[in-house]
Amino acid sequence: MSERLAGRMIGLGVTGSIAAYKAVELLRLLRSEGADIAVMLTPAATQFVGPLSFRALSRHPIETNVLDLLPDGRIGHIVIADSADAIVVAPATAHWLAAMATGLSGDVVTATCLASSAPVVVAPAMDGDMWTHPATTANVAKLRSFGYAVIDPDVGPLASGQSGIGRLAELPAIVDAVVALLADRSIRASDPAARPPVVAPGRDADLAGRHVVVSAGGTREAIDPVRYIGNRSTGKMGVAVAEAALDRGARVTLIAADVEVTLPAGATVIRVESTADLRGALLRVTHGADGSAGYDALIMAAAVSDFRPLIPAETKLGRTETLTLDLEATPDLLAEIARIAQGLDSEGAVTRDPLQPRPILVGFAAETGSLDRAAEKLRRKRVDLIVANDVAEAGSGFGTDTNRVSILAADGARSDLPLQSKRAVADAVLDRVAVALDERDRAAQTDATSEPAREPA
Repeated sequence: MSERLAGRMIGLGVTGSIAAYKAVELLRLLRSEGADIAVMLTPAATQFVGPLSFRALSRHPIETNVLDLLPDGRIGHIVIADSADAIVVAPATAHWLAAMATGLSGDVVTATCLASSAPVVVAPAMDGDMWTHPATTANVAKLRSFGYAVIDPDVGPLASGQSGIGRLAELPAIVDAVVALLADRSIRASDPAARPPVVAPGRDADLAGRHVVVSAGGTREAIDPVRYIGNRSTGKMGVAVAEAALDRGARVTLIAADVEVTLPAGATVIRVESTADLRGALLRVTHGADGSAGYDALIMAAAVSDFRPLIPAETKLGRTETLTLDLEATPDLLAEIARIAQGLDSEGAVTRDPLQPRPILVGFAAETGSLDRAAEKLRRKRVDLIVANDVAEAGSGFGTDTNRVSILAADGARSDLPLQSKRAVADAVLDRVAVALDERDRAAQTDATSEPAREPA
């Protein structure tokens, strides 16, 4: 089957009709014809169908507000207006027809149409009396005078329970109208850079309501006021985890050491420099105000310095032929947090109540040459997961956009993932975190319902 819209960019505008759910299938049909789709939703449309499904299918940001900016700073609806080969408004309500006929750009769909010279296909859907009202008839006539292709609604059962004209036209008929409209037109913007950016496939909001704490970047340990001991971490992996958690609905606290990438705007950011700073930040967020666990999951992607100068110089050290530094080991922060979470002291004895609900703890292990030590780290740190990688492997080290990791679990399971983007690695880790949190909550619910009823005193 030929793709009749191959290479085309189509702007799909959805307004607040009960038929809005059909726009998801319309998107599928347009994509099956080879089209690239960017979606715009009016505020009312978001009450009928959420942006997540559209984002997952279109692979582009969903425009819902005329003030929204793309990640690169461009105005989202203007990019669609300038790059779309055609704009399809389906379903179009009577309210939207009136607004468009009079040029009232109060929503992103109307604003895009006003700002674009692309041909427009309009498929109305509404109650039959609304469709036949003289005001609607006049508005449709005006849109047709603009050159818009208006596809009359069909006859059939309506949301009001009545039957008559007003149903959204059959979706294949809308697709055929778009194909016919573009038959003799050249592609407006073939360069992907001129179009809305491609985003990672949408994920279910399986971390909605969860608080996830992520550490990222490398710590710096002062030698003197000028120099420090550090590592090669850029923070890309930790930031990818934070971004992925935000996209999956989590509330994210990002504890950022030295990083070389932009931090996600949706996260609460705590900046730190040294291992001591990071320890202090972790201890502050580990308990809530009521003494319960301060987060649902901690993902320690930061590269924490293993050593620090025993006594940093208070003034800059002068140049000498040689310099000897006395170093001491830094504390194992993740192991310390794990002991606190489990109510253990440094010797492993139970000395306090464990954190409730129990947080899921994830560590990262950067190794060279072999991942054999990762299992021992998992056991020693008492965490749920260890994500290990060989930083000496090409494409898997510090500063790269890709990573090849093995995910080891406390139950002995191990997953060796292929080389892939750090965002894909982040989602693979969060897949396991989301499952672990659901299992934790189910177990807590089972324990609560299985407790025997107590006799009154």
